[in-house]
Amino acid sequence: MKSVKGNLLIAQSGGPTSVINASAYGAIKEFLSLGSGHKVYAGVYGIQGILEKRIIDIDTLNKNTIETLKYMPSSAFGSCRYKLKDYDENEEEYEKIINIFKKFNITYFLYIGGNDSMDTANKLSIYMNKIGYDANIIGVPKTIDNDLVETDHCPGFGSAAKYVTNIGIEIWSDINAYKKESIMIMEVMGRDAGWIAASTGILKSVIPDINQLIYLPEISFDKDKFLIDVEKAIKKNNKLLIVVSEGIKDENGEYINANKNEIDSFGHKQLGGAGRHLQNLIKENITKNVKLIELGVTQRCAIHCASKTDIEESEIVGRDSVKYVLAGYSGYMTALERSSNDKYNCVTKLVKLQDVCKRVKNVPLNWINEQKNSVKDAMIDYIQPLILGEINPFNENGLVKYTDINFFR
Repeated sequence: MKSVKGNLLIAQSGGPTSVINASAYGAIKEFLSLGSGHKVYAGVYGIQGILEKRIIDIDTLNKNTIETLKYMPSSAFGSCRYKLKDYDENEEEYEKIINIFKKFNITYFLYIGGNDSMDTANKLSIYMNKIGYDANIIGVPKTIDNDLVETDHCPGFGSAAKYVTNIGIEIWSDINAYKKESIMIMEVMGRDAGWIAASTGILKSVIPDINQLIYLPEISFDKDKFLIDVEKAIKKNNKLLIVVSEGIKDENGEYINANKNEIDSFGHKQLGGAGRHLQNLIKENITKNVKLIELGVTQRCAIHCASKTDIEESEIVGRDSVKYVLAGYSGYMTALERSSNDKYNCVTKLVKLQDVCKRVKNVPLNWINEQKNSVKDAMIDYIQPLILGEINPFNENGLVKYTDINFFR
């Protein structure tokens, strides 16, 4: 490792998760452990906050406050959904960032987030190289959608999958309480990749006779086939759990029930209503005994159901990102690599940000069953080690421990 030449800046972006703060914790602890005398700063509200000069010195936080980060859900330093344009479209923003870096002597920058965040890190890295500014930039992966390429999985996904699959068990227990016919639809997140929905395929490993259908964005949604699937399933067992990704698309690649008039700052259509669409199809064609649960944002920060494996790997990714950036690497993302399937082990590696940006990692088609309405054992083998291990996030009063997020801003 080279000698430390300046200060470290970290920032968070995109949707919050149960474990994004564990990566920040790992990065902070690793850098401070070097005793270099240089500082760690945090950008409040991501790149948008950095542009607004909203930067805090980690030295202003007491040690106990920093320690709470590891098991704290949400984004402690605040997040954003801010699209940084290409420098040839708006170089003024880049110049502003450079001036801020100079003011705080920032020579290392870690940006924690998903696909759009990796795009921001890549754009900054390219611009730094263009103007010859001496700053190393590493992207730190985070997304419950698990859709970043070049990494085995993304920090945050394991905990979200654990939460959703356990909700599935509880739903199945509930609908089996009555004799009558009962169908439950569970809509989960997943815009262009169905990893969260697909992870619920593991339910059959604990409930062998579960009557379950799974619909993913990877497979074009066919209304007629869907109704046939449901009718067959109900004849076999009058209890049925249907899990659907919010981002299922029709044969033309159009989102089912997307609001075409609402888009976010990155140009993504606002999704919602896929589960309602399926519910209406069943009500109109098969039975009125169908209910819908939209898990929504509850999937993101469910620390009470977090995976210990996920938290530990998130911290490692943060720590190793510091090691990589101090070693002189820039323009990379710290990825996870599964070294063994027999006895699970995961290590980090570097992948180029330009190979990650604007690409989506989908559930492999050969992991989806022939009927296109469930998953094969390969998916179960993939997800099982990612959801292992528990933490105790509860106080003696039975409530989840809460840290005032304003302490970090």
